[in-house]
Formats: sequence, C-alpha cells, structure tokens
Amino acid sequence: MKESETAAVIATLNEILEIELAGVVRYSHYSLMIFGHARIPIVSWMRSQASEGLAHAVAAGEYVTALGGHPSLGIGKLLETHKHDIDQILREALEHELEGIAAYRKLLKQTEGGKSVVLEEYARKMVHGEETHVMDIEKMLRRPGKLEPVR
Repeated sequence: MKESETAAVIATLNEILEIELAGVVRYSHYSLMIFGHARIPIVSWMRSQASEGLAHAVAAGEYVTALGGHPSLGIGKLLETHKHDIDQILREALEHELEGIAAYRKLLKQTEGGKSVVLEEYARKMVHGEETHVMDIEKMLRRPGKLEPVR
C-alpha cells in the first residue's frame, strides 16, 4: 500500500477500535439493565458481546501498530436514552452493530484488490460476524410467530 493508503487504513482501524470499545461499554451497561423473565439468557448474550467487542478492539489495535500507527485512546459514540426496555436496548444494539458493519466495509474497500490480503480477509471476516449479530438482534426483536424482519 502507498503511504497515503496506509494512513487511511490506520484511521479506519482506529475508528473500528473506538466503535468496538464503545460496544464493550454499551453491552456491559445493557446487561445491567435487563429485567424480566428472559433476563438470564439475554444478560449472558450481552456480556459475551462485550467480551467479543474487547477482542475485536484489541485485534484492530494490533493491526494499527503493525502498520506503524498509534492506537486510539478514544471511544466511539455512547448513547444513553434512559429507555431500558429490552426492545429499546436491542434497537440501540442494532444501531451500534450497523455502525460497525459500515466501518468494516470501509476497511474492506480500502484493502481489497490485493492491497493487503491480510486486512482484506480480516475485514471480510468481521463484516460476516457483525452481519450475523444483526441477524440475531433482528430475530430477538421479532414477536413470537412473526417471520417478517423488523427492518
């Protein structure tokens, strides 16, 4: 990659790092605010998402340093709506996941075509994982017996 392309990729990786760290905070917070009959499995899922977000942030940071960049100490957008019913929390989580997909797709666009096979494959893998999360959240938002997607 050219120097300018590398700088742009580092900026995108830092954006991803910040989004993933925001996910750690969001999902941890959400897990504390879940109440009701389905609390235990939802809390477990939320906490696993927080752990996964941390692993994703670390991976993005490792690529930043591998490219000669400095990992961001920033954190992505944190939204506190004070609406803590499960549907609202899941809608906020959905918004967060879609933001992550957009950042990973941006990275994919920057690295595809042989510019960096490692980063291209990383971006593809991450888009796949984030899209799977979106599907899970959308299914959780559906009412029992409903097959139509929520979006």
